[in-house]
Amino acid sequence: MNQYDIPFLPNEYYHVFNRAVGAELIALDDENYRYFLETIVEYFLRVANIHCYNMLPNHFHIFLRIKDFKELANAHAKLHSGKQLIEPHAPEFVLQQFGNCFNSYTKSFNKYHHRKGRLFMESLKRSLIQDDNYFTKIVHYIHANPVQHGICNSIGEWHHSSYHAYLNSHKSFLKKEEVLSWFGGLEGFIEFHKQPIALKITHEI
Repeated sequence: MNQYDIPFLPNEYYHVFNRAVGAELIALDDENYRYFLETIVEYFLRVANIHCYNMLPNHFHIFLRIKDFKELANAHAKLHSGKQLIEPHAPEFVLQQFGNCFNSYTKSFNKYHHRKGRLFMESLKRSLIQDDNYFTKIVHYIHANPVQHGICNSIGEWHHSSYHAYLNSHKSFLKKEEVLSWFGGLEGFIEFHKQPIALKITHEI
């Protein structure tokens, strides 16, 4: 099964990522990044809990857990006038919310920048993460992505990721307590993010 066909199953963890079509960019200024995050929160939180994210000029990464079936069914009922969600159709419902997110952002981005056409690649790539020993590695990988691509020199320099949200005590849509527990607390989180970051040869995701 390739990265485009993996079903989004209730209670499972996934690393999702996608990029802009061709040489396009998904964000050209801070307002774009702000609105893209707002749109992700609006649509993704209907069906998933977000653990970390990073938005880069031409692609993004999100680590999330799909909500349990009862929560998905409740969300489906709210969006479809009480219509019941059948469990085998849950992955389709989740994917629909993700697609709606990108369609909504694309429409706003196109209007804002006076452009037309698709902005994202058609298929959303995803990896099923079942080994909880890998959770800390995927969080670090996502936060370190701008450094890997040569956009900045350190994780803390990039302000369009969830990294800084973990350094303060402000309320957040992120599952902060759960994520910090994987690192043994805030100090462990900070230390883990100090490890060397290998630079990529290519900017492709």
